[in-house]
Amino acid sequence: MDGIGIRNIGRSFKELKWYEWLMCAVMIFIAARAMVVGFTQGAADGNPPWLTVINFISAVCGVLCIFFCAKASISNFVFATVNTLVYAVYLIYWHIWGTAALEILFYIPMNFISWHFWVKHRDEVLVHKTKAKKLTPMQNLVCTAVVMGSAVLYHWILVRIGGEVAWFDAFTLSIGIVATVLELLRYREQYIWWIITDIVTVGMYIAHFDAVYLTKRSIYLVMAIIGLVNWTRLNKDRNQDNE
Repeated sequence: MDGIGIRNIGRSFKELKWYEWLMCAVMIFIAARAMVVGFTQGAADGNPPWLTVINFISAVCGVLCIFFCAKASISNFVFATVNTLVYAVYLIYWHIWGTAALEILFYIPMNFISWHFWVKHRDEVLVHKTKAKKLTPMQNLVCTAVVMGSAVLYHWILVRIGGEVAWFDAFTLSIGIVATVLELLRYREQYIWWIITDIVTVGMYIAHFDAVYLTKRSIYLVMAIIGLVNWTRLNKDRNQDNE
């Protein structure tokens, strides 16, 4: 896959900052500990032992994906695809249907479509990165209207199929779709929506406590803020033509 070779993945790893390595180490430690406890003592959060392995893979691939995406690195899609597949297993097990549908029916195909768009608009110098764009004020208003309207619709549907924490799930689904489309089109404002959805999802995992996913989504929230800063800088410094 063009743009996701070993060399480009290596470039992405070399750009990681010390605090990103630290967050990754914390994530690996918590996920590994939960996996060991799950197999030796039984997981206190109700996860069967095999699901702790799924959680570990999702945790590692998930944080690497968001680290690389925050830097506009095309190689993020390798880890995004693995994370999407294993995270969907977790969501299906706990009957979180709205977010599971988002992962399976939307994120998986969008990973490949986004890869194609990012490669077509790669930076001429930093070839492992894509170019960053920005929305107009009117486009931001349209995105907000789409999120609010679709969240109401999803909530109505999820209540009728027995979805848990329906408003959390509805807004996660709605915001996730809009943010992913903005990511595909390389707009920096995706990170405003990722910040919001990460706050919502952290709240969901506080209500239904899971140490691995609570840590993972908390890291996502920190990196969404960093991603917004990075993409704003890329758009200003390297892509002033806003292609």
